[in-house]
Amino acid sequence: MPRHYLLYGSERYALAILRPLQEAIRARGDSAAWFFDGPGGEDLVAGEVWLRTPTEVRAYQPRAVLTPSNAVPHFFPGVKAEIFHGFDAGKPRHIYIRGFFDLYCTTGPRDTASFRDMAEKLGHFSVCETGWPKLDPFATLFQPDKLPPVRTPPVILYHSTFSPSWSAAETLYEEVRHLSRDGRWNWIVTFHPKMNPETVARYKALQNEHLRFADNDNILELFPEVDMMCSDTSSALNEFLLTGKPVVTFNNRRPGPQLIDIHDVTAFEPAIERALSRPPELMTAIRDYGRAIHPYHDGHSSDRVLDAVEAFIASGARNRRRKPLNLWRKLKIRRRLGYWGP
Repeated sequence: MPRHYLLYGSERYALAILRPLQEAIRARGDSAAWFFDGPGGEDLVAGEVWLRTPTEVRAYQPRAVLTPSNAVPHFFPGVKAEIFHGFDAGKPRHIYIRGFFDLYCTTGPRDTASFRDMAEKLGHFSVCETGWPKLDPFATLFQPDKLPPVRTPPVILYHSTFSPSWSAAETLYEEVRHLSRDGRWNWIVTFHPKMNPETVARYKALQNEHLRFADNDNILELFPEVDMMCSDTSSALNEFLLTGKPVVTFNNRRPGPQLIDIHDVTAFEPAIERALSRPPELMTAIRDYGRAIHPYHDGHSSDRVLDAVEAFIASGARNRRRKPLNLWRKLKIRRRLGYWGP
């Protein structure tokens, strides 16, 4: 009899993260269904199962709920497993334990160490390093030792996060406008889905023969088309670094040798020139960083997640301490979903 798994999302980006898990679940002869507490369900396609209400979820009786969200309805059946919505980019609360999860499936050694330290202290969740399912379909992209040469002309991906305190989109607007006019470099611009619509409109208005605005739901689709990225403090830059290509950042919250981080707009153009020259010390730092955050290039992180969930269930599906009560957060989830049943 097929086993049931629930894929839970609160934003559209959950689709790109969880669809590889859906594929792995089905390849094992099991069943996957979706529940959305926010946008995303309307983008499901024929053959994908959308459960619309908590009552339908409870009737489905999933053995596990797999999600990139920071919280999950406690009244859903099954083991609750956190898959993560991105890498730690230096924003607050990446390692933030809200007491909803039984199991954290970490992406690589750096996060694994941090979460295992917390698990040892708190005792109400387990940790297993699996890699990140979102990257499975793009495994061939992440071969940092086999980089293609820089194009002529080079292509730059400009991406920014949405938070005004972290985003450089407005600060660098004039530089991007100026540099995208002379044809020396070509540009692809894409933003976080929550970016200020006015900022999006300004950049869309820049489109010309050397700059296009991309609306791809999954930024990974753009990586093969470009030679480098410019960003700020976005978790997507960590995904890009796994390709082995350089990233220029503006006021990054956690700079390191793997980035060319600048603090003045006048340094933007020279930083891009340096990135495109691929200096050896930078390229070595990028490869080292990639091994720390996601050393898996085999396209089987989804299988490792499912194996981790099944191993947790086989061991009794219990941690050494009970999860905290979380009464206020649980009440807010019930109110939001309009569910007051068991």
